[in-house]
Amino acid sequence: MSTRPSQTSFSLQTHPETGAPSSLALADVRHGFAGPPAVEALAGLTLAVSAGAFATLIGPSGAGKSTALRMLAGLLRPTAGEVRIGGEDVAGRPGSAAYMPQGSLLLPWRRVGGNAILGAEVAGVSVREAGERAARLYTRFGLAGFEDAWPSQLSGGMQQRLALLRTFLTPKPVLLLDEPLGALDAITRRSMQGWLQDVWRHDGRTVLLVTHDIEEALILADTIYVMSPRPGRIVDRIQVPFARPRTTGDTTSPAFVALKSRALAALEDNQPAMDRCDG
Repeated sequence: MSTRPSQTSFSLQTHPETGAPSSLALADVRHGFAGPPAVEALAGLTLAVSAGAFATLIGPSGAGKSTALRMLAGLLRPTAGEVRIGGEDVAGRPGSAAYMPQGSLLLPWRRVGGNAILGAEVAGVSVREAGERAARLYTRFGLAGFEDAWPSQLSGGMQQRLALLRTFLTPKPVLLLDEPLGALDAITRRSMQGWLQDVWRHDGRTVLLVTHDIEEALILADTIYVMSPRPGRIVDRIQVPFARPRTTGDTTSPAFVALKSRALAALEDNQPAMDRCDG
C-alpha cells in the first residue's frame, strides 16, 4: 500500500505521480479546533490534483474531509501547511474555487432559474449573462421546462442537479463537491453518477469530490485519496485505470473489485484497534 508522499518529494506546482501541473494542492496541512475538548482534525494532509482531473477524497466520518474542502474553498485557514489553487495561496481567501457544501442548500424563495445563477452572480457575472449561460445548460442538467419551478416542486435528484448547475455556473477553474449525491436513494444515485461523469467530461474542469462510497469514488475518479481516521492524513493514493464512461456493470470486474478491496483495506488497517473488535 502506498502512503502519503513525503514533503521532500512533494511539489505544490506538479502532481506527485504524473508531473502534470497541479490545479489544487494541500501540503502538510495541519489543523486543530479549540475546545473543550480540543480536536486535532488534520495531521499532515498532503495531496495534489492535476488540472482537468477528477479526484475523490474518501475516509471515515470525522476524518477531516469536509475540513479540507473548506480550506480549499478559502473558508478556513489551516493551523499549519499550505493550501494552493493554480499555484496561488488561498488559505483564508474565498473565491478561487466553486464550492458545493453538503446538501443542495437551495434558496426556497428563488425559483430554479434564480438558484441556478446565484453562484455566478456572487462571482460578479451579470444576471443577464448568467441567465444566458444557464439557459444553455438546463437540458444537459435535466432541468429543461422547470426554469420557473420552486425548489420544493423538484424531486431530490433534480434538486441535486440544480445545486450542481449552480456550482458549474460559478466561473472558477476548480469544483469542490462535498457529498453531492449523498442524500439520494441508491437508484437515483447510480443514475446521477453516470450523469455527473457526462457533465464533467464536457466541462473539463478540475474536480475534488468528497464521498463515503468507495464504488462511487471508483466510478467517478481518476485518483482516489484515502484518509485515516481523525486526525486525518492520506494513507493511500489509488490511480483508477478504467476507461470512461463507467457504469455499474464495471463494478463486478476483477480489476474493479481488487481496487475496492485495496481501498477497504486502507480504511480498515487504519481504524483504531477498539473499532475493529467485536462486541
